[in-house]
Amino acid sequence: MGDRRSYPALLPRFVVAVPGIWVPSRLMDSRPIFIASDIHLGATAPEQEKAFLTWLADVPDVASRLILNGDLFDFWFEYPRAIPPGHERSLSVLREAVDAGLPITLMGGNHDWWGGRYLEEEIGLEFLRDPVVRDLNGFRTLIAHGDGLDTSDLAYQALRVVLRSRLTRWAFGQLGPKLGGRVAGQVSQTEKRWVEPDENTRRKSRHLEEWAATALADDPTLDLVVLGHTHLPVLSEVEPSRWYANSGDWVFHRTFVALTQGQPPELREWRG
Repeated sequence: MGDRRSYPALLPRFVVAVPGIWVPSRLMDSRPIFIASDIHLGATAPEQEKAFLTWLADVPDVASRLILNGDLFDFWFEYPRAIPPGHERSLSVLREAVDAGLPITLMGGNHDWWGGRYLEEEIGLEFLRDPVVRDLNGFRTLIAHGDGLDTSDLAYQALRVVLRSRLTRWAFGQLGPKLGGRVAGQVSQTEKRWVEPDENTRRKSRHLEEWAATALADDPTLDLVVLGHTHLPVLSEVEPSRWYANSGDWVFHRTFVALTQGQPPELREWRG
């Protein structure tokens, strides 16, 4: 499941720190924290989407928290009076999981960074747009989706700035859900991706491993860096008791990361 090696350091450009909250050990939940990414609801095969929703419905019984590290949706944009159609079942399962007591954090990815009020107020998710550092079951963890970290890809860096500008968001909002969905569908490449990754995908995966190794080297307080974006699951012990993990995806792999207090991180595959 991907190369397992350490790499020379590159300079991480951003880390947003959030202080942890101390909880007495007797009150701590012994269940693991799950981290998944790149589900791409709306563009995955029906059997993969069904598998993810079945897994999601079970998570409140076996995990203490769920972090969805970007690209939960293949396209998500909240219009003033509408949300993207076609996600009714997925949103219902998410709401049921939250109502069952499961805290869910959604990190905006390059396909669904434009989320916001509806996901927070109606579904009950915590929605984040920027990388964050948090204590997760004893692991001081840097979480980022992973897009935009390849600073050598100048074309994407420029496109990313344009797509996230206020002017672009306003203009896209004028298209309406149906036309906006068609435009986004033409841009998305999810449905065209091969099960076997090409060399460009492997290059991106190696670059994110390099970036994670640098982040660990530059911040000795970190225990773990978790990314997504490449769709390639990886778990690598970069230094003793310090790890890089990529949770993979639910387009092809059905993989996720599990963090349990006092145990090394695990990369799990759901086979239900």
